Amino acid sequence: MPQTDDTDSDLVLIEFPVEHVAVVRLNRPKVRNALNLATRRLLAKCFCTLGEDESTRCIVVTGDERAFCAGADLREYLNASTIEVAQRNLHQLWTAISSCPKPVIAAVNGHALGGGCELAMQADIIVAGESARFGQPEVRIGLMPGAGGTQRLTRAIGKYRAMNLLLTGDSFSATDALSFGLVTTVVPDQDVLPHSLELAQRLAALPALAVRQIKELVMESMNSTLDSGLRLEAKAFQILFSSEDKTEGIRAFLEKRAPVYRGR
Repeated sequence: MPQTDDTDSDLVLIEFPVEHVAVVRLNRPKVRNALNLATRRLLAKCFCTLGEDESTRCIVVTGDERAFCAGADLREYLNASTIEVAQRNLHQLWTAISSCPKPVIAAVNGHALGGGCELAMQADIIVAGESARFGQPEVRIGLMPGAGGTQRLTRAIGKYRAMNLLLTGDSFSATDALSFGLVTTVVPDQDVLPHSLELAQRLAALPALAVRQIKELVMESMNSTLDSGLRLEAKAFQILFSSEDKTEGIRAFLEKRAPVYRGR
């Protein structure tokens, strides 16, 4: 495997800027936060840890002002064989992010290309800066998306737009991403992280059990029939009637005061 100048422990940084909110920051600025194997493993570890941490209720994943993530570090792909790539278990590393039970917000500045676009699409909400650019350019180097690009992009923006973008490898602007339905909102570049943190605080203040059930059911809707999804939704709805937060929420509403949720 090619050697880099990175110190593995510094490739991904975790910050806790406000209560109950974690920021996971890619930290390879010299290569526009390109994903090498060490970075992917650290990302997976971070999301597994934060997903199990009761004090963390929302996660923001981001890069820096120049790039969210420019994609895979191609130095690790140049001479890789089929067996070597399979043994890296990249699918399992991505699953650690996509299956995180906490709401995940992608705060995107600059490039979100290839694996970077796929990383953003692992999130539940995408906040993009006005200068952000998205794309799946893998076809231009003889490859194809390998972390959900053909599947998530198609589900987000539809077959015909996705097919055009995947086959040409063309990038597209944040404004286009918003009109396609890929991103949640577009804000001035300098407001991406502040806006994401404000949104994360709002989500973190909500009843955690209800938030978790909503995320699970929305994700399930991508893979199940309507009838199956409706049955699961009904069961989840019923389960929440045993939560303390349900009682607190209704009581606070009736008493015209702010609720205090404890995640129970």
